[in-house]
Amino acid sequence: MYCCFMDKGTMGNIFQCCHTLSNYFICKDAPVQGEVERSPLLSSEDSDCESPSLPGDMLAITNPALEPENFLFPDIILSSNPGGEVTLVEPMVCLLVSEEEEAEGARAGELEGEGQERRDRSYSEVETQTEVETQIGMGVQTQTESQAEVQTQTEIPERIKETVEREVNTKDEHDILEQAQPSLKTRSKTDAKLKKQKQRMDSEICSDIDVFAKLHLPEKAKKQTTALGNTGLVEENPDEEEQVFKLQQRIESECSSVMLPERKADIHDHSTDQSILTAERIQCKEEEVVDKKILLQQDLGLQVEDEEGSERKQMTLFFVDRLFLVSPHVKAPLSQTEEIPEEDGETKQLTVQDIVNLQETGFTVRIQSPGAESFELQVSGQMLVAELHQVLMDHEITCHRTCFSLHLGGTALNSLTELCSIPGIQNGALIKVVEDCYSVRDARLHLRHVRDLLRSLDPADAYNGVNCSSLSYLTFYTRGDRESENGGKRRTSEKESVDCSPPEYVLPGCKDRPLAPLQPVRDDWKPLQCLRVLTMSSWNPPPGNRKMHGDLMYLNVLTMEDKELNITSSTRGFYLNQSTAFNFNPKPAVPKILCHSLVDLLSQVSPTFKKNFSTLQKKRVQQHPYERIAAPFQVFTWIAPHGDHTLDCVRAEETHTTRMGQDEHTAGQSRDWNEELQGCRELPRSSLQERLQRERSIFKTYSDFVAAATRGAVAIIDGNVMPLNPGELPHMQMFVWNNLFFSLGFDMSAHYQPLGGNTAAHAAAICDLRGAQAYAAADIEGLHTLGTTVVDYRGIRVIAQTIVPGILEKTQEQSVVYGSNDNGKTVFTHPRFLQLLDKASKPLKIQRHQVLDHNDCPIELCSGIGTIGILGNDGRPYILDLLRTFPPDLNFQYSKTEGMRDDAPKECQNFGCPRLHPHSLASLRPELIEAFIQYRYELFVKIVSHELSQLEEQDKTTEHSEELRTETTGSADMELQRREVVQKACEAVGSVSDSCFDIRFNPDVCSPGVRFSSESVKDLQKQRRLLWDAAAFLLSHQIPAVLRDCLDHTAMPMDGATLTSVLHQRGVNVRYLGSVLMELNKMEDRERLSHVQRISISEIVIRSVKHIFKTYLQDVEPAAFSAAVSHFLNCLLGSSSCLPDTCSDELLSRRRSRRRRCHGSRVTLLTDSVWAKVTPGELWGKIRSEAQDYYYYTIDSESIDELIEKHGIQRMSLLRETAIKTGIQVQLREYVFESRHRPVFSEEDVVNMFPVVHHLKPTSTDATQLVQQAQAAIQQGLLKDGHELISQALTLFSSVCGVLHEDVCMCLRLLGRISYILGDSVDALSHQEKAVMCTERVQGIDHPQTIQDYTYLALYCFAGGRPLTSLKLLYRARHLTLLVTGEDHPQVALLDSMLGLVLHGLMEYELSLKFLHNALILTSKYHGATSLKYAHSNHVIATVYESKGEFRLALQHEKEAFSIYKSQVGENHDNTQKSSEYLKKLTQQAVILQKALNHIYSNTPSACIPPPKFSTPSLPTILQQLNLTCGIILIPLSAKEIADLRTEVKVKVEELENRLLEDINGSRTADNRQQP
Repeated sequence: MYCCFMDKGTMGNIFQCCHTLSNYFICKDAPVQGEVERSPLLSSEDSDCESPSLPGDMLAITNPALEPENFLFPDIILSSNPGGEVTLVEPMVCLLVSEEEEAEGARAGELEGEGQERRDRSYSEVETQTEVETQIGMGVQTQTESQAEVQTQTEIPERIKETVEREVNTKDEHDILEQAQPSLKTRSKTDAKLKKQKQRMDSEICSDIDVFAKLHLPEKAKKQTTALGNTGLVEENPDEEEQVFKLQQRIESECSSVMLPERKADIHDHSTDQSILTAERIQCKEEEVVDKKILLQQDLGLQVEDEEGSERKQMTLFFVDRLFLVSPHVKAPLSQTEEIPEEDGETKQLTVQDIVNLQETGFTVRIQSPGAESFELQVSGQMLVAELHQVLMDHEITCHRTCFSLHLGGTALNSLTELCSIPGIQNGALIKVVEDCYSVRDARLHLRHVRDLLRSLDPADAYNGVNCSSLSYLTFYTRGDRESENGGKRRTSEKESVDCSPPEYVLPGCKDRPLAPLQPVRDDWKPLQCLRVLTMSSWNPPPGNRKMHGDLMYLNVLTMEDKELNITSSTRGFYLNQSTAFNFNPKPAVPKILCHSLVDLLSQVSPTFKKNFSTLQKKRVQQHPYERIAAPFQVFTWIAPHGDHTLDCVRAEETHTTRMGQDEHTAGQSRDWNEELQGCRELPRSSLQERLQRERSIFKTYSDFVAAATRGAVAIIDGNVMPLNPGELPHMQMFVWNNLFFSLGFDMSAHYQPLGGNTAAHAAAICDLRGAQAYAAADIEGLHTLGTTVVDYRGIRVIAQTIVPGILEKTQEQSVVYGSNDNGKTVFTHPRFLQLLDKASKPLKIQRHQVLDHNDCPIELCSGIGTIGILGNDGRPYILDLLRTFPPDLNFQYSKTEGMRDDAPKECQNFGCPRLHPHSLASLRPELIEAFIQYRYELFVKIVSHELSQLEEQDKTTEHSEELRTETTGSADMELQRREVVQKACEAVGSVSDSCFDIRFNPDVCSPGVRFSSESVKDLQKQRRLLWDAAAFLLSHQIPAVLRDCLDHTAMPMDGATLTSVLHQRGVNVRYLGSVLMELNKMEDRERLSHVQRISISEIVIRSVKHIFKTYLQDVEPAAFSAAVSHFLNCLLGSSSCLPDTCSDELLSRRRSRRRRCHGSRVTLLTDSVWAKVTPGELWGKIRSEAQDYYYYTIDSESIDELIEKHGIQRMSLLRETAIKTGIQVQLREYVFESRHRPVFSEEDVVNMFPVVHHLKPTSTDATQLVQQAQAAIQQGLLKDGHELISQALTLFSSVCGVLHEDVCMCLRLLGRISYILGDSVDALSHQEKAVMCTERVQGIDHPQTIQDYTYLALYCFAGGRPLTSLKLLYRARHLTLLVTGEDHPQVALLDSMLGLVLHGLMEYELSLKFLHNALILTSKYHGATSLKYAHSNHVIATVYESKGEFRLALQHEKEAFSIYKSQVGENHDNTQKSSEYLKKLTQQAVILQKALNHIYSNTPSACIPPPKFSTPSLPTILQQLNLTCGIILIPLSAKEIADLRTEVKVKVEELENRLLEDINGSRTADNRQQP
């Protein structure tokens, strides 16, 4: 049975356990400890979790075992703010398993078949809530107009939850909110009496319910006021919010809409976001009784069913951390999520049924290919015929065919038809492959496909970053051991014969960081040559007379037998002709062989080709599909080997014809990208199927657009595209290529001069892209944005956009109908744009405001003034220049005149704000806006509650005289007073409305050139003050929250990307890194954050390097790029005492005799260029200056060597970060950075430069909502429901985005995690393997998320009986971690603990101790020498020493663990007692061993002394320790305890039902008496 108690506002941090469980946990005589260790997150003043408490007599029931300080790993119970990016965190999962099952597992004594055994176990679940029950469980009240005067009260479980949530506040807040509870009476005196009766009943029932065990948290554990990203926002005091809702609903009866921040629903609800003030509750009294009974069961997390046949043998009490349920990186549009709850139940049920149908409509068809036997193929009903065509092109039997059609029953199938809609198709249907005639395009496609098949095992495309190929190495570590381990069962002798020793560079303390193992040599990638040469013939194109015979093109082939072939590609297929290199004779050669496939023809004329091609395809199909298929977006690797350049006719042909033009396969054909993108957005979206088709079309078109934009940007920088204005300066030029418009990131026509010039123009591109992402997420029907991609390549930023129809036919000034294109000199507005932008302004929090136009007339805008609207020739309204979408950040200003320092709040002044910034486009992040609005909303609720409580106190003094007044007069006065209270609260929090909570920002308050009317001065001051408050909130709340997350190990950044993700989840921009470091240095526990300090300083240095490198490359001639880049890297990463490289010239070095002849330009280029004169000292000075000017961080080191020595930064990590951020690809070899005699890098080490691409991230909104529903289900303990929802989300994500996508990775790792928790290690292993391969392909082989996925895959492999594979995976993860961040990191402590345990299980004791001792040191540093993790590490080391027979050392470490347990959790705690028993056992064994030794040395006969017992580790025991290390705790619970618990709860529920019925009957009697 799943037993899960969760607080609404947090994910898995609040648990109330029944009294039966306390019999297992509690120790009655446990003394009160003084200073117990608490999780920093739990004990923080601004913690974002809420402390539970129970009212009445339940406070006497305590459960110390469930207290956070008593958990083995209190620091990893919680995590916060999941983001789509990466935040490494260890989840806490606590499972209660029955003693019977544990005994079965112990008797088994081995892990073989454990996954299947666990899969067959029965797991009972909490009853699934109906929609009405869910609404009640949320504490959201609904009422109809007829019932507006009789409002029902909050149910008993809600009051329990309310009390749980209240105790986390400080005492002052507690008093205020407690006073607010009775303050909002209904206007009816009957309702008031009913409320008092229910309050009395609540206290009585609460005092009687003793089935809860209380989880005590410190009083100072205040709830963090906000939660960011895709995390559910913390809900505080639901009753108060309901009361405020009732009040505001009356006040807003005349208003058209109610504005409130969208709040995530953290319970199992069908909606994603739910506004407190837009939901109501409607229940009659009789329904209330039944519902409360159900709700109490649900709040207890128990299923009260007393069937004797359904015995529950397992109870699961688990912690769910927020990363474990991380939401997709793109949130669902707010507009849609608001509409979802309004759908009725039938619509929702149909929607879920549709999702189920997507998974269950698969069937088998038979494929009949010409010249081959038919074969069966599993297909989905949702598959298009075109997709089946692609599947057959990848199938081993039909892979060599490309030009064919599919026929069913003699009828050709339409390629755009879904299989399920084809008449006559059924299971076992025969589909025939019919050969079609070739065209030139088909022949080119066929030739390209054959080339791809011949190079299918070659990783060259992945190294070169083409064809959406990327690297994956998982199968290199997993495939070899599956047969050898034979399902995971190994004898001791076998273990001893296996070499478990790691490579030298993986051992703790090793300083070497070799790069070769990063990309190991794979045997299955060894080249298998089928042809020597395959190239286009010089006789192309065919002459006119041969075209009349069907000739399309001519090919030259040199076989492995050194036979030269001339092949004709015709409309009917391929055949040999009689041409030679110098004689054209297109007649068919003898023997006359015509084959429809080129592969068939070559197989007949070349035996070696036939043999090798068959072997090649067998190897290709043995690869996992995740390794073969193309990713939607190209991933570039920062390091690659120097590969041999081979002949490739397809590559040469595409380079010189099609790729230089527009289409991929046929020159002269270009796609209308704008029409495709806008047409996809206009597709219908009413049903699930329509939304899936729409989102699939958007994603596919956009991924093609990004690929085309990237190719175009590279071609432009390479000089291969003619500009539209060739007479202008290079940085002023614009381009049109492939129906895309390209501009450079420079200030053209001084447009950005008031904002910061070229720096502002460079930043504006990314700001515009973020604005486009925000409007795309809002997804307002009828409002169109341009497809946008930003590409950084060779130091130049290129902006690629789709072309608005007609915009090139007239000037932009003539096209603009909304906004201003000249910084406010001329301003326009348009009713159509106002209407559309007003819809988007609510989710984007943009205030509708007035500005003065060029005629000094006020006009209205619903966006920043720089956002311009254009009506295209297609009639669509387009918005452009979205760089002012988010509010400006007043902490960073372009000039001092924009805001005086005196205007800044004290919080900002303490950080030295406002600060000068290179441009005026600094804006606040949307995560910060969401957090700030949530913070202000909570403040709004507190103010209203406090004021209403004062009114209630005044009302009590006149309670007797109130009966003499008319009810109408009293109600009117009360309504007026309440209206004034809300008005004051709105004014206090900065709401734009005086009748409801609605915070929005004016993006033009600080925009230069914008003029406002004199009447709006007061409003402008308020809006500016609101911006300052948000800026101060970032400094005073969010930056400390980031550091708390890192201190609690909720967030564990490993490199610049993960650090940026951690900052962004809290709404902190990267430009605040200097402020983050300043705040970090003030903390007492800053030593525990040394890894964060190191990564932050590295990030400042690397980003400063990126800024300098951008301008450095702009002055470099293309022929000198290799020399310039290597020189820059030497100046940056080489030893400061080493002489810089000499910038040699390969032409001059090889032809010294012609030195004078070519002395002109080339010698000047390399010896007199600006870049060649840069020295290490000069570069370091620029870096320090940039860090100070941009990040306001002072680097006090005089050289890079001093910085590295002071902060322990790795040069290898700096190289990796520099290469990734600047687009440098270096050669895969070992670099000696400490060399003082020769430069580190040579020209040959710079392999390539790849583009750094920024683009939108479209995804599936329905799948996003399913994941968020799964979050809610898992919070309630419905693991199987959560598993099912995530499986459905995986289907939708795969349908929309394909299988290689970050959201698919997220679903796969969640499914693996849940399967593992449910005991199904087989499914967990399968899902996690896919997740690892997907992450490698999508995010990179050395991305921190890849490292984390490798870690959990190692755990699942060990649980699945594959310890050797687990060991290899952990070695791989440790090597990647060392390359990324070095050995001094908390992640290394986790990996070393796991490595030590696995090696212990394989009886490699010496190796195990090496890793465990290193883990002990790191644990002491990052968790503290008195932490429970440190105690557990000592205990693990003690067990290894016991196995070795070194009992003295084992006693030493176990004593340390016992001392920590005793001081932290008390003598009577279970962990302390177990440690004490283990100490006794070790002492006995030590005594026995000493006696045996003494007996041996004495050589005196005596009684037989029993030999000492050396314990051998069992794999189940090691697995349990691994689970503990990873945060999974298994607690036995007998079936009898569960049965007693069920009985006790049933009795309490019956008592509750009787009391409620009695109370309701009494209330009705009183109502009837008062009626006239």
